[in-house]
Amino acid sequence: MPIFKYKAFTQGKKLQTGLVEANNRNYVEEILREKGLSIVTISQVSSANKFGFSLFGRVKIKDVVIFSRQFSVLIAANVAMVQALKILIDQTGNINLKMIISEVADEVDSGSPLSEALGKRSNVFSDFYVSVVKSGETSGKLDEVLNYLADEMEKDYDMTSKIKGAMIYPAFVLCSLAAVGVVMMIFVVPKLTAILTESGAELPLSTKILIGTSGFLTNYWWVLLVVIGGLIFAFKLFLKRPQGKRQFDLIKLKLPVFGHLFQLIYLVRFTRSMNTLIVGGVTISNGLKVTADVVNNAVYRELIEKTIKEVEDGNSISSVFMDSKVIPKMVSQMLSIGEKTGKMDIILARITDFYAREIANLVANLMTLMEPIIMVIMGVAVGIMVAAVILPMYNMASNF
Repeated sequence: MPIFKYKAFTQGKKLQTGLVEANNRNYVEEILREKGLSIVTISQVSSANKFGFSLFGRVKIKDVVIFSRQFSVLIAANVAMVQALKILIDQTGNINLKMIISEVADEVDSGSPLSEALGKRSNVFSDFYVSVVKSGETSGKLDEVLNYLADEMEKDYDMTSKIKGAMIYPAFVLCSLAAVGVVMMIFVVPKLTAILTESGAELPLSTKILIGTSGFLTNYWWVLLVVIGGLIFAFKLFLKRPQGKRQFDLIKLKLPVFGHLFQLIYLVRFTRSMNTLIVGGVTISNGLKVTADVVNNAVYRELIEKTIKEVEDGNSISSVFMDSKVIPKMVSQMLSIGEKTGKMDIILARITDFYAREIANLVANLMTLMEPIIMVIMGVAVGIMVAAVILPMYNMASNF
């Protein structure tokens, strides 16, 4: 649906601005009048495409980080919460986030707690985010909590971006190689192998496989697309099942080289999230409940859920971790020290920094290793294709 920006006076004669999602301008006027507002201006700021989706896309993590940091600055400057939210409506570039902030401002102005208003938008503000904000409201340190939250979210965003960026180059090269291979099989190889087929000579096995693959792709390329689409659909259905998701998450942890990288990523997510929650004033038990979903791995979620039961029974947070194969012994021992000394936040921060550096080093080493591997794959692929075409031609020439 289209999004409209409005300016209107409240019953207290205060000028209010905001965003409303509605089918048309008349419906916007009805909504505003029901709220008791005197309309000044209404203007359309976005439209939906023919499929009904917003043209401005979803709210990215980076947008939420910027919002949190700016909100923290305004709160620290003693700007009233509702006024700060209304200021941020104009400061935010993402139209969808503009509308969400406008709705949150209206709800807070009506008496709802900020955390409650944010919690209703779980597609943008996670349980982790809402829990930290709620603790900031309770402790009266909302500005500090928001600023710390923005810092930690930014670190997590930077780590994820670096890993994705490192994988773009090999993924692009391999996809390009596959695309070039398919094009050659359909358009080039048939012309090169036509003379070999017509000669009636005995062809090597590699040449027969090449001709068979080329013929299949030329005549039945649609079968390949159907198979790929079916496999993707089946894989998505498999992941929707709890047991399937757990099995896939377990496989990721056991992959050679990459399994260790995934393990480090999940550890950093856990320690960074727990540290942020504890600094924000959330109890260890509640913090564990939130991080169980933040980690986004079924194996680690089960481990954290067992830990929650142990903590609620009065046992140590490290008791379950000690016996786990997916948690390094150093982490368990440091968490135990953090509990005994009462400095869990400091210990978690140090663990996070240590493993974040390990991730950066591992990704850099993988990038260095991937380049020669890709060159070898390309060389082997080209070599096989050349041998399958040139070798029989050479044999034919030798017979004359």
